[in-house]
Amino acid sequence: MTLLALVAAPALLLILGAAFTFLYAWCIERRYPPTGRFMEVEGCRLHYREEGPKDAPPRGTVVILHGASSNLAESMLGLGTPLSQAYRVIAIDRPGHGWSTRRPGLGEADPARQAALIAEALRRLGVREAVIVGHSWSGLVVPHFALDHTDVTGAILVLSGITSPWPGGYIGWYRRLVDSRAGWLLIRTLAVPLLLVLRPWMKAKTFSPQPPPPGIVRQGFIPLAFRPRAYEVNLHDFAVMYDAARRQSPRYREIRVPATVVAGDRDEIVWTDLHSRSFAREVPGAELILMPGIGHMPQYADKATVLSAIEALAGRIAPARAEADHA
Repeated sequence: MTLLALVAAPALLLILGAAFTFLYAWCIERRYPPTGRFMEVEGCRLHYREEGPKDAPPRGTVVILHGASSNLAESMLGLGTPLSQAYRVIAIDRPGHGWSTRRPGLGEADPARQAALIAEALRRLGVREAVIVGHSWSGLVVPHFALDHTDVTGAILVLSGITSPWPGGYIGWYRRLVDSRAGWLLIRTLAVPLLLVLRPWMKAKTFSPQPPPPGIVRQGFIPLAFRPRAYEVNLHDFAVMYDAARRQSPRYREIRVPATVVAGDRDEIVWTDLHSRSFAREVPGAELILMPGIGHMPQYADKATVLSAIEALAGRIAPARAEADHA
């Protein structure tokens, strides 16, 4: 009987975890439905939301890309809605996140691949010379717009973004685990219940040293990230980010569009000295805005400064466009 219990207990735990995970995802998808439109791009169904001024022509286009464990609803909450009073704003669920889909495999997590899919969507939307804003993990995506997709890009802003390789960054066992059958099973059984227990700590850590804004989880549709497939692609993103940073960072000196880097000097999630400072040094003419006493979420801690930096970049695009039109 003891041996039978030892065998049955893990199986029962997995079954209960799978049932909870399925029901949780089912409830979350009904509570947080899509708020934008969809577009098919190379086998991926991208979810995007577009807003702009109602009584005047937009002063330019701003594209906002969210970080890890997030989605376009949070992008609009943090930056998109205030910007849309004067600009055409397009917020996109990165492939696999929010309500966007992506094809299986670690290759689909590569920042260059994600940038290519999003850039194609922007072309179909008629976007030209946009300010591309990327927060946190999207700091790896944004440079590809300045390097490989300049037809849609007028300027870039990296907000508390991952950009550079770091010592000991490659963890082979983690990459193998998240791309294995065992990883697939764990994500669909035990991972989500554990994450829900840790979520209050994760939220506090993300906003530290500032307190999280009231209602941020509900208003930002954050629970969408805790569905099995969304969490799996999030883990895939983390699995490829070191290699991606190592490959792409030597190209940063080739960037020629206006660039701004905004970061808090108390960021406990993405090291400001390693990522923001080094990226600003590598990109010719880049401006670095360091925000004293602020952590990983400057768009909530000091929204006015971040909005001002985006608007300044948009202002730098306008004269260049006018000069080109009169050439």
